[in-house]
Amino acid sequence: MKIAVVGATGLVGTKMLQVLAERNFPVTELLLVASEKSVGKEITFKGKAYKVISVEDAIKQKADIALFSAGGSTSLEQAPLFAAAGTTVIDNSSAWRMDPTKKLVVPEVNADVLTPEDKIIANPNCSTIQMVVALKPLHDKYKIKRVVVSTYQSVTGTGVKAVDQLMNERNGIDGPMAYPYKIDLNVLPHIDVFTENGYTKEEMKMVKETNKIMGDDSIRVTATTVRIPVMGGHSESVNIEFANDFDLAEVRELLAKSPGIIVTDDVANLKYPMPLDAHDKDEVFVGRIRRDESQANTLNCWIVSDNLRKGAATNAVQIAEYLVANHLVGQAVLSE
Repeated sequence: MKIAVVGATGLVGTKMLQVLAERNFPVTELLLVASEKSVGKEITFKGKAYKVISVEDAIKQKADIALFSAGGSTSLEQAPLFAAAGTTVIDNSSAWRMDPTKKLVVPEVNADVLTPEDKIIANPNCSTIQMVVALKPLHDKYKIKRVVVSTYQSVTGTGVKAVDQLMNERNGIDGPMAYPYKIDLNVLPHIDVFTENGYTKEEMKMVKETNKIMGDDSIRVTATTVRIPVMGGHSESVNIEFANDFDLAEVRELLAKSPGIIVTDDVANLKYPMPLDAHDKDEVFVGRIRRDESQANTLNCWIVSDNLRKGAATNAVQIAEYLVANHLVGQAVLSE
């Protein structure tokens, strides 16, 4: 497979290369693409050095799959150019997520919606991905009516500038600010821009994307998204109201048997998911599983995942793996 990584020098692009290598994705040719200022720079993949090339060069080389993590405006402009050349684009930005003509995919939840005609596939928001992985088996069994989620999100979700801000503040160094306020020893109840209804774009993404991925607009979702001074992963406190009652032991067993989930729920021994444990792992960790005693048929849980991996790079690579395994991409595959 000829694979292009667009935005190869960024935090997520770098992680995409790491995940492709770790999972032994069948890369026979690799095209590394970044902005003009990075063209010619060398990046090592599986012990071999590759030079960063321009978008124009990459489009001409007609990759089978292009993994995009170069921002929304870049994706709106360039993804259709790759798609027109026959390349299947898996895009990590928010550009295509709510486009009714594009699929929004988390493989454990809804990979079966994909067809060979899908030339631009959207990778969901990081905080949505980890939540729906846990929601899917529960919805199938008990039917979810409403979700109340509060997130505690890593600075890595903002990018290198935010990581630098946190570490500079921790070390008493003045430097560029990714946030409007100090982040070290602080909490910002503000991710992305505020919209007219008082919610941020990040909060509204969680609402709309959950409905689209789950294929069920009847699920009501309300979110508060918060940036905290950690690295390694996003955490979420999730309250789920079901149409039907549940047994807690059955919930734990259901989650533990579901793909991509690790249940870490042993409060007697202080075992629960934390970003430190999720860092550099591909799974979604679920713990603090307990009944909401204030309302019938309602569950509380705590969900943690590495936002750069399952929340971005790994999910995109898993989509690519599904496309290859199901012969949905590449002329060589289709003609076998």
